[in-house]
Amino acid sequence: MFENILGQPVINLLASDIAGGVLAPSMLFSGPPASGKGSAALELGRILSCENSGAPWNCSCSACAHHRLLLHPDLLLLGPRPFSEETAASAAAFLRNPRIAGAKFLFIRSVRKLLARFSPVLWEDDPKISKLNPLIQSLEEGLEELDLTAAANSDTAGEGDPDPEALKKAVDSVLKDAYKLEAEGMGELIPVAQIRRAAYWSRLAPQGKRKLLVIENADRMQDGARNSLLKILEEPPETVSIVLTTAHHGGLLPTILSRLRPYSFTRRDSDTELKVIRQVFRDGAFTPAGKEGLIQTYLESFLPVSGETLYPLAALFTASVARGAALLLKRSGAPLSEAIVALGKYSAPIAEAAGLGRPREDTGGLVVAIMAGADNFGIRSQFSRFLALLLGVSGESLKGLPPEGGSIACREIWRKAVQEAEIALGTNLSVPLILDQLATELRKAMANYGSPLFT
Repeated sequence: MFENILGQPVINLLASDIAGGVLAPSMLFSGPPASGKGSAALELGRILSCENSGAPWNCSCSACAHHRLLLHPDLLLLGPRPFSEETAASAAAFLRNPRIAGAKFLFIRSVRKLLARFSPVLWEDDPKISKLNPLIQSLEEGLEELDLTAAANSDTAGEGDPDPEALKKAVDSVLKDAYKLEAEGMGELIPVAQIRRAAYWSRLAPQGKRKLLVIENADRMQDGARNSLLKILEEPPETVSIVLTTAHHGGLLPTILSRLRPYSFTRRDSDTELKVIRQVFRDGAFTPAGKEGLIQTYLESFLPVSGETLYPLAALFTASVARGAALLLKRSGAPLSEAIVALGKYSAPIAEAAGLGRPREDTGGLVVAIMAGADNFGIRSQFSRFLALLLGVSGESLKGLPPEGGSIACREIWRKAVQEAEIALGTNLSVPLILDQLATELRKAMANYGSPLFT
């Protein structure tokens, strides 16, 4: 069991708890992104449902087969997370190795992780699902067509193997639908209605041995959802195991944390991460450029816009906010704060070195430049990545300031503004409008820091 989780010592503790019959009903898998938390949770579901003793990795029982494809009725997945990176990387692995069954399985499973978020259990009576159903149906049909196309490319295929272009066309069709479903259907926060529906589902009898409820990024949920979750954790049904995952342990309420058995996942060393890339994605040609975050960097490399492109765009945005705040202060005759100077001094050279030019004074021009450089954020997760990079750039800019110089207060200004932007994204507000509002509010907030002059 857990043979697919590499380089995580905590897995030994989890396996020991299962073997000893002391597995807690509710658990927290916490750790950095791409550390195997989600994969471990899904493997736990397979183990708990397996019909054979010891739940061997290669078990062929019906429960294991359904769990591997994320189609078991006793498994429920919810929670926001980026899907596009993993889906794109898995698609590339499949196209490189079309005759290897494991490569096809990897791609289909990556898409199933997204489709699982649109289970009828979670969306019952939600009017939005009627608009998404045609896209969901198209994606399901695309997976079936892909399966048929790939069958001719199997290890036993002889004459009549499909043209590689036919396979790529089928894969690209699935990717297109997956990207669109993620963009139109996934919110940034877990809604209270989904937690309530999950609670109802958890109290129904399992069809197999045991149910598993997985809530990924559990720190990102509506306030009402937290209260509803707490009710489940206070009296968990006997036939359900609950796993919450998070990369931000402090984002969970203490009352929720107190009811969870913690399992801490760590950042894996570069050798182990490279091993994951080699074994899981079957990519022997990947050459790491750094020593940390190899898996995340690898996954992002398959997106239309890389992190290396988004970072200078985040710097341009930051420099333009600083420029706008400086102009507001200049017009009022107020002095510049150290924080505004630090923001511009750090970020403007990064943007200029990337060929993005000088900071934009008008918000409209800034939004146009960001959208053009980011390929209009055609993949939803890339805008979330951009927002995270804004916090990184602003944080680096302010790092040299002492607390009395505004470093802590200004970091909080940026954190709250970005958080509001993430919430707005979850309401399906257009990205250009979110960027416009974010730039305007940050300019005013930075100009107002220490002397509220603008409203």
